[in-house]
Amino acid sequence: MAEAVAEAIAANTVLVAEAGTGTGKTFAYLVPALLSGGKVIISTGTKTLQDQLFDRDIPTVRDALKVPVTVALLKGRANYVCHYHLERALQDGRLPTRDDARYLNQIARFARRTTTGDKADCSTVPDNAGIWSYATSTRENCLGSQCPHYDGCFVMEARRQALAADVVVVNHHLFFADLVLRDEGVAELLPACNTVIFDEAHQLPETASLFFGESVSTSQLIELARNTRLEAAAAARDYAPLPEAAQALDRAARDLRLAFEEDTGRLPMRALEDHEAFESGLGAVLARLDELAGELKGQAERSEGLARCWQRSLSLAEQTERWRSGVDGDRVRWVELFSHSLHLNSTPLSIAEIFHRQLEEHARAWIFTSATLSVSRDFGHYCGEMGLVGARTASWDSPFDFASQALLYIPERLPDPNTREHTVAVVESALPLIEAADGGAFMLFTSLRAMREGCEVLQRALAERGLDYPLLVQGEGSRSEMLVRFRDLGNAVLVGSHSFWEGVDVRGPALSLVVIDKLPFAPPDDPVLAARIERMNREGRSAFLEYQLPEAVITLKQGAGRLIRDETDRGVLMMCDPRLVSRGYGKRILSSLPPMKFTRSAEEAASFFSRQATTRPTATPAKAPPATRRR
Repeated sequence: MAEAVAEAIAANTVLVAEAGTGTGKTFAYLVPALLSGGKVIISTGTKTLQDQLFDRDIPTVRDALKVPVTVALLKGRANYVCHYHLERALQDGRLPTRDDARYLNQIARFARRTTTGDKADCSTVPDNAGIWSYATSTRENCLGSQCPHYDGCFVMEARRQALAADVVVVNHHLFFADLVLRDEGVAELLPACNTVIFDEAHQLPETASLFFGESVSTSQLIELARNTRLEAAAAARDYAPLPEAAQALDRAARDLRLAFEEDTGRLPMRALEDHEAFESGLGAVLARLDELAGELKGQAERSEGLARCWQRSLSLAEQTERWRSGVDGDRVRWVELFSHSLHLNSTPLSIAEIFHRQLEEHARAWIFTSATLSVSRDFGHYCGEMGLVGARTASWDSPFDFASQALLYIPERLPDPNTREHTVAVVESALPLIEAADGGAFMLFTSLRAMREGCEVLQRALAERGLDYPLLVQGEGSRSEMLVRFRDLGNAVLVGSHSFWEGVDVRGPALSLVVIDKLPFAPPDDPVLAARIERMNREGRSAFLEYQLPEAVITLKQGAGRLIRDETDRGVLMMCDPRLVSRGYGKRILSSLPPMKFTRSAEEAASFFSRQATTRPTATPAKAPPATRRR
């Protein structure tokens, strides 16, 4: 793999490289990247992986190679304390809760002693605390070179280091945000480079769709109102209509969210056509935005902060009106609801052409790598989504001995996954294996609803059986905190949904059973998926075989990959979806999984845990069972 990456870097070509768990793919791309002598950007899926690369992997390889490369870590601006907005918030003093006031003072103390301003280093304030939005900047509210704190700006210092470094470590969100900015003619955040390497590249289609589309949120409107009020207090205290207009926009934005009773969800346009509360709420937001823009225009000369708020009000009004009018027919419009906010989204039906242009415009090497990019070694789906025409593709299997280390178990007589009885049956079928494994289990569900129901059933069942395994549930803490507890406990059962399907590494006996409730097909009523399916079917193609099935396989491979993480791990992957044996496409799915032994016997699966690690299981070889015709 390292040789293939080196060849792609030398020739400025595109390589799509799938490398199974344990291959050492990070070292396989780092060695040629650090030896190349050119500027390299490495983009990862999460900030956690960014930190791992910067703090551990790159220093290890650099020391082994003895090459004098310089490395910089660059995160999005929301990760760095902003002196200007922190100062404004401290002066204002009006904060939602007492905790916020306490946290803000802790951030202020942190800002005085830190050299990076990275909020990840501020251990006393939770990473997800709402107060961070008061002490950080966004692209919209940053004053740039006009800021009085520009010389001491943490974001600017991080950028300067990135421009000077040989290797820059970023994440996918920051990379694509920069691509969009460059397309708009704004000064680029990321430096020009010779090589781009995407780790966890399977996440790119979703991330790219987000950034190549457009989104306006009630959070942005509320933030604009808050910033306007703070700037008015500092530079236009004598002009009462300005904070009044800001307060009116704040109310309108909150009322728009309250037009929907649901806590979370995704809604297509057809669900909004006769929604009077939404229509009137959106109209009120636009009216209040126009009024605020008018007030800001008359006061903009009084400070750079007010001038920036005026520009933001015009931009948000334009984006909101563009979403309402639906002028771009190649995009699908939809609304996403969160517990405290609402997003108006416009997403391209395909990003292939857009991203392909990026590859054509920049003569550099592009490396895409992940453990899950193909379906039965076929990269057609991934390359098609990303517009990687003519890319070289290659696959390297995991070095682990899955035939002796793992067992694939599909229980018999499970109800159809779309029935109400299915989740209860999954838990009942899993209980004997949880007991045989003495805990140490992940139960992964494809939806939050199924996860909550499964958790309730599991709690009752464990109590009835007198089994005292610690139960950890997604949402009870941060993912990193839960994983630390899970590893330390050694016999816990973790119940989770999408957050634990990927990017989770638990080695050793603490995790020896992974239960997956059903094949992870995206819900067909998802607005973006529904629009893509409709278009493909209209073109005479099979949306299921060309899009939905490959997407499900790649997601499933991620979930299954939680089980075996090193040479000594042993465990059972329990798949609770009878379609794997009853439908023809089951063979294609199973052939994409690692070559594990296969059984449908509950006794065989339970006995796997009692064997010594040196004993090879005697179950039948892993191959897809014959499909039965559905009547």
